[in-house]
Order: sequence, then structure tokens, then C-alpha cells
Amino acid sequence: MRCPFCGAQDTKVVDSRLSGEGDQVRRRRECAVCRERFTTYESAELNLPRVVKRDGSRVPFDGRKLRSGMMRALEKRPVGTAEIEAALARINRRLVSSGEGEVSSRRIGELVMEELRGLDQVAYVRFASVYRKFEDVNAFREEIERLERQPTPEARRQQLDLLAELDAKP
Repeated sequence: MRCPFCGAQDTKVVDSRLSGEGDQVRRRRECAVCRERFTTYESAELNLPRVVKRDGSRVPFDGRKLRSGMMRALEKRPVGTAEIEAALARINRRLVSSGEGEVSSRRIGELVMEELRGLDQVAYVRFASVYRKFEDVNAFREEIERLERQPTPEARRQQLDLLAELDAKP
């Protein structure tokens, strides 16, 4: 691995551990020349399906666009990087495990909204407003009312914790 600081080819791994939901390896590396340390992430190269856009065109799946869209919705929201990485990993896993050669951009948008709904409701509404092309305040109001009828992400996590506790009891 080339050192990002001095460009030297000689770097060594000083620490490795699993990252995300166990589908990535995080490695701390040190350059043998300048002694700077940096982090790399290693993950399996997956055959992600091609994306069928609304206009019918087909493009290769671009994980950077997926990340960018989620990050834009989550900007200035109290959601940690690890949670975002886990959500992205879940979306990628669902796309790969579907076994389909093509997936509609609409399906990807729905998967993103599902993950954002679980992470942060404000980010969810932000994304939904662009994705669903809200035309007026009433569209926002309807989406917010729909969200209010569902448990918050924190309440949902507490419910899952309670279920895990019940399963653990003999």
C-alpha cells in the first residue's frame, strides 16, 4: 500500500480488526520511510447489480453516490460514522443478496429511506423530500404525520433490546 503522505511503497500493518458489521477489515499502517500512520479499509469486491434509472438508462452501481446522498441527508445530524457505515453495508448486502443483475433506482431509494427512518427522522424527511419530489408543505405534513404514527428510532431500539432480553431468559 502506497503511503498517502510521502508516496513510499513500503508500509507495514501495525493493527487489524473487523469493522462495520464484520464485513470490512480496518488496518492501521505505518510508512517505513516517513513513519506516518494511516488507516485503510478492506472489503470483498461484490458484484453489485446495474442500476435502472427512471429514464430507462442503465448505469453501474456507484457506492459513492449512495454514500453522498445519505451523508447529505444526515448533514449536521447526531448520527455516528459507525451507524452510517452499518446502514450502507446493510443496503449493499441486500442488493447483492437479491441475486438480481439489475435493480431500479426507485428500489435503492426505498432502501435508503428505510435505513434513514431507523437512523434519524429529520434525515429521513430531508431525503424523502428530494426523492419523492415533495411539491408543497402538505406533502411534508403528510410524511411527518406518517412518521409520528411510527415509533422513533430510539423507541424501536429499546423494543429490540427488550425482545433480546426476553429471548435470553430461560
